[in-house]
Amino acid sequence: MGKHFDVGSMIIIIVTFVLFTVALFTKGFTHDLLLEAAIFLVSVKLIIMAYHNSVYIKSIENELKEIKGLLKEK
Repeated sequence: MGKHFDVGSMIIIIVTFVLFTVALFTKGFTHDLLLEAAIFLVSVKLIIMAYHNSVYIKSIENELKEIKGLLKEK
């Protein structure tokens, strides 16, 4: 999974988690926690979408290399 995340994405993941944890301890289990959790979940969703896009792009690249190899044979 690390090969699909660049350094910037890993930094964003870590900072988002740290900020969520800090907000959890400073705000406590109050109404504001729901807002913090929503922001955290949106960040996680964006990270997951970036991961899926990376995997999809790799599969397309592999298919294109295969097609290119077949065309060179002819």
